[in-house]
Amino acid sequence: MKLKLGKNTSKERLRRIKNSPNYRKGRFHNLEGVYDLSDYTSIIRMLKDMFFNKTKRREPPCALPSIKTDLMSLNPNEDIIIWFGHSSWFIQLNGKRFLIDPVLSGSASKIKFFNRSYKGSDIYKVSDIPDIDYLLISHDHYDHLDHEAVAELRPKIKQLIAGLGVGAYFERWGFDKSIIIEKDWNQGIIIDNGFEITITPARHLSGRGGKKNQTLWISFVIKTGNMKVFYSGDSGYGSHFKQIGESYGPFDLAILECGQYSGHWPDSHMMPEETVQASVDLKAEKLLPSHWAKFTLSMHAWDEPIIRVTKESSRRNVNLLHPMIGEKLDIKVPKKTEAWWEKIK
Repeated sequence: MKLKLGKNTSKERLRRIKNSPNYRKGRFHNLEGVYDLSDYTSIIRMLKDMFFNKTKRREPPCALPSIKTDLMSLNPNEDIIIWFGHSSWFIQLNGKRFLIDPVLSGSASKIKFFNRSYKGSDIYKVSDIPDIDYLLISHDHYDHLDHEAVAELRPKIKQLIAGLGVGAYFERWGFDKSIIIEKDWNQGIIIDNGFEITITPARHLSGRGGKKNQTLWISFVIKTGNMKVFYSGDSGYGSHFKQIGESYGPFDLAILECGQYSGHWPDSHMMPEETVQASVDLKAEKLLPSHWAKFTLSMHAWDEPIIRVTKESSRRNVNLLHPMIGEKLDIKVPKKTEAWWEKIK
């Protein structure tokens, strides 16, 4: 079966993809199955839920609060993390700057008037972003890979790290192939003395229209000499979290998806209670929920993810952080963050 990644895809990229143990019968596969929508319910039933059974609070009634930290003037000795909403993160560790899944153009769709971002969630523009040592991309879905944003960011990016096949997009968008690193699950990259990034499994899907699962979806372990951070990307719950915790943990911080879940796609996104369990499996000291508060991509209320994950974290005695968009957090010793969503009625 022919792999479709565009006419400019290199033979070396295709060779590496086809040699991956995770690539079979013309597509990438999960360690545990992710079933198509038709395996659980019908498209008609899903559309009925979306249009007739959806909550009236799928979007916030007013602009979200935020704190705009000046990224250009950060002390390089600070180990900090800043949320841009949804799954977009800025991290500074040991003086190196990381940008994760930046979606900054105001939409999570190929068609810009669909899946618009919430009012107040787009406080950062590309002009606010400093030079980035490592751009990390978890997978190619529109709410994680924003063509408009990364094209504008191109002069600021020193190195790109992504899963197998994803680099083909960036080459088509004008990125120098010498700065693109693509890896398979459980492959590492030494980026400095005592500083490495390991690509780890996720339980999800890929594709921007057309044939699915032609590029690899991933999670990340970022390790310095004295700190470890995990980022899940998009992932349903599965045994891979415990495996990652045993192989690479414990973690100072786990950034885990928590939102856009549904009974119609139970394997590719976690329920909030599963997010908490995943943090336990990872042996994470602190949990940061991701994948919420910017776009409406499911049927639940916009703040349901944080309400449920807060309740479960309290029950399980898990240290949960929930900053406002743009709020600077010290990774090692974060300040207490307020329940800001409770003020939005």
